[in-house]
Amino acid sequence: MLKKEDLSRILGRCMASEADFAEIYEEEEVSETVSSLNAEVENVARTVKSGAGIRLYKGVQSVYGYLNDAEGERLDAIVDDLRRALGETEGKTASDIALTEKTYPNNNPVEKDFESVSLAERTEIVFRAERAAKGYDPRIVKTKARLLNVRQKVRIANSEGLLVSDVRVRTRLMMEAFAAEGDNFQSGGYNPGAGKGLEYWEEKTPESVGVEAARSAVVMLSAKDCPSGKMPVVIDNEFGGVIFHEACGHSLEATSVSRNQSVFAGKLGQRIAAPCVSAVDDGTIPGAWGSENVDDEGTPQRRRVLIENGILKSYMIDRLGGRRMGMEPTGSSRRQSYEFEPTSRMSNTFICAGTDSFESLFEGIEKGLYAKTMGGGSVNPMTGEFNFSVREGYLIENGKVTTPVKGASLIGSGAEILMNIEKVSDNLARGQGMCGSSSGSIPTDVGQPAIRVSSITVGGTANE
Repeated sequence: MLKKEDLSRILGRCMASEADFAEIYEEEEVSETVSSLNAEVENVARTVKSGAGIRLYKGVQSVYGYLNDAEGERLDAIVDDLRRALGETEGKTASDIALTEKTYPNNNPVEKDFESVSLAERTEIVFRAERAAKGYDPRIVKTKARLLNVRQKVRIANSEGLLVSDVRVRTRLMMEAFAAEGDNFQSGGYNPGAGKGLEYWEEKTPESVGVEAARSAVVMLSAKDCPSGKMPVVIDNEFGGVIFHEACGHSLEATSVSRNQSVFAGKLGQRIAAPCVSAVDDGTIPGAWGSENVDDEGTPQRRRVLIENGILKSYMIDRLGGRRMGMEPTGSSRRQSYEFEPTSRMSNTFICAGTDSFESLFEGIEKGLYAKTMGGGSVNPMTGEFNFSVREGYLIENGKVTTPVKGASLIGSGAEILMNIEKVSDNLARGQGMCGSSSGSIPTDVGQPAIRVSSITVGGTANE
């Protein structure tokens, strides 16, 4: 990391131009993955990276540059390039920017840093998951696991005098199990994680991860082809929230709203969802996968109420988006690394718990689909139209969950699905994922309680 006096000097040089704001983002990161196949180590990879990015604003214009060797003289060359790109101001002299360091409470303390235990102990975590998966059912023929551990240190300094640091530690176990019965071959997966150290695997045991992956794979061996058509759908909790994240969450980010490229632009205070729907993006949840103490512009994280009883209450706003919109940043600026200019992004985004029981969601459905586990999909951020696969699904017949089905997909739009939610259960849970956008791939929590949607187009493979 640069000395404080170097940061002050470089920021002063940035402002000796037509810029009205300047920022330096520094980063040091250590990451490790331990991968195994059938309980034998396949690969151990360790990455160490560091660098810095510099950003200048002039109104709503932005220029950005970065390098992986953050020395004062080399950064000066980046500053020269950025000043020329933004515009020089003849006769304007550089003055050092006085920086005041701010500290905030650490919401994400770490009890057991991954480097404080041996590689053998870290490897045993993946082996425990695989052994549990293998022992779940004799039809489990193959297992794969990967443990990810990351420690990221960041520091942000800007021309308004801010100097703030944060340390983000995360761990995640990605487990796959493969089941076979004759020529029928199916897979199941489970990928939990947290903004914690290895102590997380004492509360979320590797065995539970392996069993869940194996259970899903075995269930799908008996799955039938899914019928298609419009029907009621119950989407389960935890990673089921990926639909809200993708089809609605991205449309509430200033990245699209500030350019009027969102279906929800200009709709603050208006009803955009059913009255039973409230949704939040909260970067302050202790130890959550998407939590941080400050965002990547140095703004303290906060709980952002996006939708309250169906009414749109706020957007997720970064500094540049805020300039375009005439609104204050909400602590929503994130990036993958110093190689990316930050923009508005989600952190831990979820539909809030409702008051309906889980069992009541199925009542009265003559023919429908229960989407227990969601898979991948695609979304048009301008319209919110989506197409998501269902990794583990079941038919609902006469109010009961019956046959497992495969090949199901959900097709619709975020605006439509929000209005069609008619029941929200009380079993809120969150799942972990990596979200890709213009500022790279970042860790985000998605979540919801189980919800019932009155009608969604279901794509299937069964001939009717």
